[in-house]
Amino acid sequence: MANKMLKFVDISQQMPEKRAADERREDFEEIYNRYNPDTAVEQASRCSQCGVPFCQVHCPVHNNIPDWLMLTAEGRLEEAFEVSSATNNLPEICGRICPQDRLCEGNCVIEQSGHGTVTIGSVEKHITDTAFERGWVKPVSPQRELDQSVGIIGGGPAGMAAAEQLRRRGYKVHVYDRNDRIGGLLIYGIPNFKLEKDVVQRRVDLLEQGGVEFHRNFEVGRDATLREIRDRHDAVLIATGVYKARDVQVPGVGLGNVVPALEFLVASNRQGLGDTVPAFEDGSLDAENKDIVVIGGGDTAMDCVRTAIRQGASSVTCLYRRDRTNMPGSRREVHYAEEEGVKFTWLAAPEAFVGEDNVRAVRAQRIHLGVPDTSGRQTPELIPGSSFNAKADIAIKALGFDPEDLPTLFDAPELQVTKWGTVRINHRTMMTNLDGVFAAGDIVRGASLVVWGIRDGRDAAEGIHAYIRVNASAETAVAAE
Repeated sequence: MANKMLKFVDISQQMPEKRAADERREDFEEIYNRYNPDTAVEQASRCSQCGVPFCQVHCPVHNNIPDWLMLTAEGRLEEAFEVSSATNNLPEICGRICPQDRLCEGNCVIEQSGHGTVTIGSVEKHITDTAFERGWVKPVSPQRELDQSVGIIGGGPAGMAAAEQLRRRGYKVHVYDRNDRIGGLLIYGIPNFKLEKDVVQRRVDLLEQGGVEFHRNFEVGRDATLREIRDRHDAVLIATGVYKARDVQVPGVGLGNVVPALEFLVASNRQGLGDTVPAFEDGSLDAENKDIVVIGGGDTAMDCVRTAIRQGASSVTCLYRRDRTNMPGSRREVHYAEEEGVKFTWLAAPEAFVGEDNVRAVRAQRIHLGVPDTSGRQTPELIPGSSFNAKADIAIKALGFDPEDLPTLFDAPELQVTKWGTVRINHRTMMTNLDGVFAAGDIVRGASLVVWGIRDGRDAAEGIHAYIRVNASAETAVAAE
């Protein structure tokens, strides 16, 4: 290790080549090029191989990052992929969209010492893309087939991770998703410049080749109730995610062209996938030659502003009620957006949407950050008489997401939810109050990161396996009597 690692003193941090902002504005391709193999080896060798690896501690799936960095530095890339994929069902996706600056890289010891973090996400992307190209990534092949089956409601990250884990154990796995493609927000919510759709599709194809059965365009509550799905399987996992847009209660919110973020992003992604999107074709959800205002400061807001830039907007402004330091989204995303021409108006909150039939401006009010609230963040306070107008042909509300009313949607009033509308579970087993019905991902924890969905899906798969195994043992004992 001594001659291969700890090179951070001699080798400076180097990200993959980033495409120029003017070039990026013209397409939806990923903004970073691939590492060449030699650079990936060099950058992996910068790892200090900490005794207590804080990168791993702060990774939701606890990836064994130091080991796969060491294997990469030694040129043992296939082994690096095996180690990486042992704890993560979607490493090629996490390498692209995880906010590494807030997780592994942000807690890297050499970053704290001023040498610049190890480029963990870019090396992970290099490992997994190479693995796909060289045919090292194989469909799941269970050692034996089991009689029991599991139904999974939702084909997003949590559902995909659970499906692979359960299929690996030999269960018959059926995934029910209301969309025409599997992947959830990976397909319809996240733009191509962060995650190209063929990256998601090849993983879906692998699951299908491994025996996972997908039921597309299947909506629980319309095509079957939760009880009916439960009757078909030995266990059920609810992994629907959260899709109900939070709203803002100000005058003019009902004007035309005041739209939720996901509506805007889904239209753009579907258009990029080649679907017919009337709202895009008639211009109502196309930002070309328009002034766009996005309200919010999370990752979804960043997706919206950067999408609008690529659609050819005349101007793009992001209004956020706190400052740059207190925003919830990735700092890197803000930097990329600024490079691409997005204007950020910090410390401003919407006061009204102005217009007759359609919005023409967002009237906003300046904010002062007061004392910290219970979360430790400073509380926004309005400054009287500070109103101003931001010109807007389309105003996009990127204020976060809440759960849908699943007990009503699924025709399952007995399903318990929390006061926030998330599904209530026993966090030790991941089971809901309904026997054999489990839940995982955003529908349990609220809108969160893809990597947390993967972690929850894996944990739920373990809970389901334990539940089925106990039930099978009990049935065997009864039969023996």
